[in-house]
Amino acid sequence: MIKILTEIIKRQLGDSDFDVRISENPERGHLSTNAAFVLAKEKKSSPMKIAEEVRSHLRKHAPTDFFEKIEIVEPGFVNIWLTDSAIKKEFRKIVTSKKWGKEGKKKETIIVEYSAPNIAKPMHVGHLRSTIIGDAVANTLEFLGYQAVRWNYIGDWGTQFGKLIVAYKLWGDKTKIKEDPLRAFGELYVKFHEEVKTHPELDKDGQEEFLKLEKGNKENRKLWIWFKKASLKEFAKVYDKLGVRFNTQIGESFFEKELDATIDLMVKAGIAKESEGALIVDLDDFGLPPAMARKSDGGTLYFTRDIANIHYRIKEYKPSEILYVVANEQTLHFSQIFATAQLLGFTGEEKGVKPIHVKFGLVLGEEGKKFSSREGRGIGLDEMLGASTDLAQKILEARKTGLKKKELKEVVKAVGLGAVKYNDLSQNRMSDIVFNWEKMLSFEGNSAPYLQYTYARLKSILRKAKRIPKLDTSILGESPDTAIVIKLAEFPSVLTRVKESYMPHYLANYLYELAKEINSFYQNEPVLSASSKLRGVRLNLVKASAETLKTGLTLLGIEAVERM
Repeated sequence: MIKILTEIIKRQLGDSDFDVRISENPERGHLSTNAAFVLAKEKKSSPMKIAEEVRSHLRKHAPTDFFEKIEIVEPGFVNIWLTDSAIKKEFRKIVTSKKWGKEGKKKETIIVEYSAPNIAKPMHVGHLRSTIIGDAVANTLEFLGYQAVRWNYIGDWGTQFGKLIVAYKLWGDKTKIKEDPLRAFGELYVKFHEEVKTHPELDKDGQEEFLKLEKGNKENRKLWIWFKKASLKEFAKVYDKLGVRFNTQIGESFFEKELDATIDLMVKAGIAKESEGALIVDLDDFGLPPAMARKSDGGTLYFTRDIANIHYRIKEYKPSEILYVVANEQTLHFSQIFATAQLLGFTGEEKGVKPIHVKFGLVLGEEGKKFSSREGRGIGLDEMLGASTDLAQKILEARKTGLKKKELKEVVKAVGLGAVKYNDLSQNRMSDIVFNWEKMLSFEGNSAPYLQYTYARLKSILRKAKRIPKLDTSILGESPDTAIVIKLAEFPSVLTRVKESYMPHYLANYLYELAKEINSFYQNEPVLSASSKLRGVRLNLVKASAETLKTGLTLLGIEAVERM
């Protein structure tokens, strides 16, 4: 319904950024749009004049018997009243849909790069945002029919491994590494950076050890393979807890063999030149500083590997988009990558490939400071997930849920992990986020436990009903029931908005609004005790709301529990 209106207006506006929203005040109709203001800016015309054009366009192209009334209000709002038959038709569509909001398969492939931890370092909360934002985006893309390639681009190459090799040779303990690999590697990493403050020559040692690794030194290669295998095994445990999956975990080292060819491409294209022994790419035309493709000592960089990577992805997958879910601190790096890829003819409008940096803010501790694994202040991701689950256990036990031990354990896990994920996904990804345990695990307000409890409450109503009658919309009219139908009708357009912006918080906030409305509805309106026909309508509303909540939570990577 809302998606239909949006598509109709887009025929006139193009892909302009406007909204079709549910009206907050029923006196202003069921829906409203700010489309006239957007188009008025483009046409340099009066919003009221454009609003009339929008109204005419809607009446001309909408399905028959769709609008009861379209009203123009100063200074240019368009308020829309839907007919009873349009609302009833939408309700039947929602109820009879196998999976409301799901779309058929599309031919487009979209690569989503997310998580991307560095081997030989513990995953910390700084990796959380990339992992769960990327997973939610990939889930939504797949639900909308796109071929999503989930790519964990492991940081398994670079000078940092030369530093780790130096640290291991100086202070490493094989037994400690076998017992707890990532913790031991992390301690070595921290110690190296502490020692380098008084022994700066260690930095050069690290560069030399990495250069030896690049050239195939057997001892360094053996250590590197050990570091990598041990790390991936530990990462897999965390991903299993998070319920996160990948199609491929090809890392930086995979592209080492492609670097000479990549550098040759840059040179032949005339975009790379020598500078003080190094090879750089001049990006003045893009307003960017030059990017270094090869160091003066012959060593390669992250930049060069990323160029080889984007070339490989385009050849192998022919994607329409490549999403890089990486912190906003890397904005310059990706601007240089995208500019260079364009210069090389890999991407661009005529190529049909668009690289996008899906950036996000920092994760801050409760004191508002950034976590840093280098200084040993990072909280391990596994440790943080454990802390959340422990707190969820205490809260649920205090609520005296009456759940059996096994069931309580499953609910605790779902609530603990859900709280962590939702705390992030309910906020604009561009913002820094602060961990507030009390808010995250609250059963009231905009939190995962609140949504999970709402879902469990709806399922309880449905269990008491035992049977959901076949939908009869004959008595559905202007009532609280209609408001829920229109809210449910908004779901597909919300998913489209997530796809267009790669902002999962639009979905999270929608689910919160739906949960508030359906909670208010069943608290104030009879459902199980309603008259026969109305009971059937309302049980179908409860069922559709529960299914939509579950679908939305699943897309966010959060489990919807049946009992709480």
